[in-house]
Amino acid sequence: MNTIIRKSMLSVAGLAFAGGIFAGPIAADAAVGVKPVSVVQADKPDTGKLIPHGTQGAQSRIALNDEQTANVKAIIAATKKAGMPERAAVISIGTSLQESKLENLGHLGDRNDHDSQGLFQQRPSSGWGTPEQITDPDYSTTAFLKGLKQVDGWQDMPLTVAAQTVQVSAYPDAYAQWEQQAADLVAQYWNS
Repeated sequence: MNTIIRKSMLSVAGLAFAGGIFAGPIAADAAVGVKPVSVVQADKPDTGKLIPHGTQGAQSRIALNDEQTANVKAIIAATKKAGMPERAAVISIGTSLQESKLENLGHLGDRNDHDSQGLFQQRPSSGWGTPEQITDPDYSTTAFLKGLKQVDGWQDMPLTVAAQTVQVSAYPDAYAQWEQQAADLVAQYWNS
């Protein structure tokens, strides 16, 4: 077989032939003189979208254990499933950081705030669902997001205002301290 035909056949097969030695695969674009493009992992969400108004006040931060990290991922998954943007996940995670430190709390007996339970400290007596439902991370996040969707302009509100409108807490400003950590967690886990 002559060299020109052999080189042509190897080229069609996506292989290179250099000086009589098989040289391995070549990029299809290289055959037409275009430089190959590197594959880049999906970008992290834009900080401007995660915290559109910047943080308000002093920020708190806690180290997360495996259970808390799993709950962050569950909140993000439920947010995506609901078709809501990264900002909704920031508000949800910030709310859960304030309410339960991202721990899925059952009924705490005398230490309980009324009948509040779960990641968002939702109350069965207030219509959030049964104890089994509100201690399910997917269900409780979906219930929180349903409430958030009903807040006109939530996308443009500071976290603490949006969270308070849904949660009706006795400490409405307490949510603000978690905005940076919530945004950092969404940036870290949204695309994973």
